[in-house]
Order: sequence, then structure tokens, then C-alpha cells
Amino acid sequence: MFLLQAPQVLELETFTTMPDRFRRREPSAWASANRGGQPTDSFLEGPVFDGDGNLYVSDIPFGRIFRIDAAGEWTLVAEYDGEPNGMKFADDHTLLVTDYRNGLVRVDIRTGRATPHLQRRNTESFKGVNDLVLDARGNIYFTDQGQSGLHDPSGRLYRLRPDGQLDLLLSNVPSPNGVALSPDGKVLYLAVTRGNCIWRVPLLADGSVAKVGQFFTSYGPSGPDGLAVDTQGRLLVANPGLGHVWVLNARAEPVMVLRGPAGASTTNLAFGGADRSTVFVTDSTHGTVLKTALDVPGVALHRLPGA
Repeated sequence: MFLLQAPQVLELETFTTMPDRFRRREPSAWASANRGGQPTDSFLEGPVFDGDGNLYVSDIPFGRIFRIDAAGEWTLVAEYDGEPNGMKFADDHTLLVTDYRNGLVRVDIRTGRATPHLQRRNTESFKGVNDLVLDARGNIYFTDQGQSGLHDPSGRLYRLRPDGQLDLLLSNVPSPNGVALSPDGKVLYLAVTRGNCIWRVPLLADGSVAKVGQFFTSYGPSGPDGLAVDTQGRLLVANPGLGHVWVLNARAEPVMVLRGPAGASTTNLAFGGADRSTVFVTDSTHGTVLKTALDVPGVALHRLPGA
């Protein structure tokens, strides 16, 4: 009988923690709906690096975006009437943000000004967009999660083309969350949080999808959230319910486990550092960013055409 080799376990260490001056110890509509009314002074998500090595994170309940420098110092970049989640750079000065309340939003990191990028589909509001990834042609893939789950498998995966055409690729997902592309851009990985699994979505040359399958099955109280891919094609899966990050090979076998401290809620991740082989992970429950060094760098992230 063939037995899988036990995965290597690496401990995530604290890189930086949100300073007290930025913590909001007050109620929020987001916490009432998503945290059972539990007091939530912040909820970090959407980590992404700029070209100068600064890390940007979103704070969903209070509509804030922060910049964290290499020394771990925090600066408030933007605060607006929204609920920002996943983020990617559209160009050197513009973050493209999936905002649960406002759809796709552009945020100028120089001024903090937030402007709409795509608010609705055919005048219909989104359920609540969650995360995004861009490909080499300028297509934006993003998830529309809302409150979907196994009770209501109606979450969506969209592609927004550079010419403005919006394609609905999937509409039957029980809680679509993080998205990531394989290094060749031919496969999209989709975190299905309430289904506690990862879907593999082949992207065909004609723009359609087919033979979508379940790639990996997790377990625990809260399933996969943020995703990232390294240059070997390994998929990194942040699992907040377990407090760690899976590192999966091409057969979806865990070859590493990046383990957070007790009680950590590891929601999302990004590659950074001088050689882009350090993984930075948001621990949303504690307002902390964790990190560990790996042996392989992350894939380069794409931006919009002309950026």
C-alpha cells in the first residue's frame, strides 16, 4: 500500500501587528453579520506587495487600506465607505479592490481616493465580491461570494475582459472565495470556503470553462480562503479554520504545512521579500501579519494593460 509522506511543517512567525492607535473597538455592520456580533476591532485581508516592497492589507469592517513597510511600520492609506477585501495592483499607483459593498473599486494609494471600477452587472448588484486575480492579457477574474454556502450554492465566478465584457463563468459555487492562476495561466484555482475544498477550473482557448473538478478537500470549521501559486506550480491555501496554510503539489498532496500560532485565523497570503520567496499571511482575528521563508518564489502578479 502506498503511503503519502508526511508534509514538512514550518512555523509562521509574527512579522507585525496592527498598532493600538488603528484598532476600532466599536460595532460594525460587517461584524454583526459575519462575526455573530462579536467585537471585532479589525479584520485583515487582501495582502499584496508594491514594487518597492511595501505590503498593503485591507481592513474589511472599517473600509480601510494600510501600507506596511519592510520594518513593519503601518500607515493608513485610505478610509472610505466600503468593505474592501481582496486587492491587486492595476498599476504603480492604483489598487484594484474587491469590495463587498461596492463591487470592484479603484483606490489611488497617493490620495486614498476610492472610485468605482465595476459596480453592477446589467444593473443587478453583486452578491458581495470577495477576491480577484489578473492574467497576462488583462482579464480580471473575481469571485462573487455573498452569503452563499452549501445551503445556497449560488456563488459566482466572473471574468472582466479589458474591453469591458463581463463573462459569468460559474454560478453554482457554495461560497467562492480566493482565486489564483497556474503559472501558464491555463488553470484557475478557486477556494470554495463552505464546501471546504478547492475547485480546478480549466480555462479554454475560446474563453469558456469545462470539466471543472474538485482538486483538494480540506476539513475543519472554516474552509479554504486566500490562494497563491509559486513558480513550481504549487498551490498555497490559507485555511482560517485550521490556522495554517497548505502547500499542495500538482497532485494536490500537502508537501508542507505552514502553521500559525494557537488561535490564528490565516485568511490570505502573498509572496514578498527581496527574492519573493517569503510568504506573508494575514491573521485576521488578531490583526497580525505572519511570515515564513520558502525555497521557491511566488509567480509574478500581472497588472492591467499599459501599467
